[in-house]
Amino acid sequence: MSVIIVLLLASIGVASLFLAAFLWSVKSGQYDDEQSPPLRMLFDATLPDPMEVSASRENDATK
Repeated sequence: MSVIIVLLLASIGVASLFLAAFLWSVKSGQYDDEQSPPLRMLFDATLPDPMEVSASRENDATK
């Protein structure tokens, strides 16, 4: 019976730590930006110019 009480107290302690961490992250503004994550996938980084890539490969091959 005492093991159940210890496990119950430990689980409540861990849950309260997670709740405190979540409340701290909300209070510090971790979830404020709602616009840029959906838009970020639409603007991928620019791809390198194929002519520059082939020229650098030719330069590497001659060395």
